[in-house]
Parts: sequence; structure tokens; C-alpha cells
Amino acid sequence: MPKPWRTEALEWGKAFALAIILALIIRVFLIEVYIVDGVSMQPSLHHGERVLVNKLVYRFSDPGFSDVVVFRYPRDRERDFIKRVIAVAGQTVETRENHLYVDGVRLAEPYLRVPTHGPFGPVRVPEGTVFVMGDNRNFSLDSRDPAVGFIPLTEVKGEAMLIFWPLPQLRFVPH
Repeated sequence: MPKPWRTEALEWGKAFALAIILALIIRVFLIEVYIVDGVSMQPSLHHGERVLVNKLVYRFSDPGFSDVVVFRYPRDRERDFIKRVIAVAGQTVETRENHLYVDGVRLAEPYLRVPTHGPFGPVRVPEGTVFVMGDNRNFSLDSRDPAVGFIPLTEVKGEAMLIFWPLPQLRFVPH
């Protein structure tokens, strides 16, 4: 015997409500979509690309060197930035002669297209923070600028994992 339409509608309503609740739980605690805004992460990420951000990973560990992270911009907590972790607490960062040095060691950075211009540092990264830079260093508002500075770990929202849009650019975020 067929179910009355009200019972059927109630079943569909329950399924729809459950789907919404699960989507909210996933978005709040596990994964968020971030839209890249600007050119500061080129060539790794391009303006308008959509990235899946793993929000769970940093509940169990801290960001590490070369992780691409999304964080709240310190001067406007409604804005999010995406940058690469260059140094963690206790390390010293410096740019000189168009190269990046962490703890005095020149880093090989295959993700850069152009050298980093201008001297910076040396600065020591305080406890509970990370030092971030864009891959397009000469056009990036990052930890070298006092407006951004060192990023408190509490402001890091997650790690960029997968570029999923536009579909032909589907790939993992290079680390």
C-alpha cells in the first residue's frame, strides 16, 4: 500500500534536514572552500581558483615549513589570507641577495618564478606563531609587513589541500 503524501514529505524533510546538518558540521569542523583573491601566491595558486582547506589538521599538530595555510588577516578578521609557512617558532628568517634564509641556511624554493627582492630581517619567530610569505614575493602582503606580522597559531584556519576549480586545473596544492 503506498504511503500517504504527508508521510512521504516528512521523510524527505528529515533527509533534507540531516543533509544540511551534516554539511554545516563538515564546513565548521572539517573542510572549507576558499577562493584565492589576488596574485600573491602565483605560480602555485591563481586568482579565482577554489581551494579545499583542511580545518582539522591543525587541531592535532602545528603548521610546518612549506604548508600553504589560510589565516585571518590580523587587521580585519573578516578577511582571510592564504600564504606559505616559511618559518615556525624559534627559527630566524632573513632575505638578502635575492634569497631566503632560515636559521642561516639558504632555502631552495622551486615554487618561485622570480627572486625575492629587497633585504628583510633577520627576525626570530616568537612562540605560538608562524612566519608566512606569498610565492609571488614581490607582490605579497605577508609577515614581512607590520600589517600582517607573525601569525598566531590561533588565527590559522587550516591547510590548503586541493585546487578543485576551475576543473581543468584540478590538482593538489604544491608543498
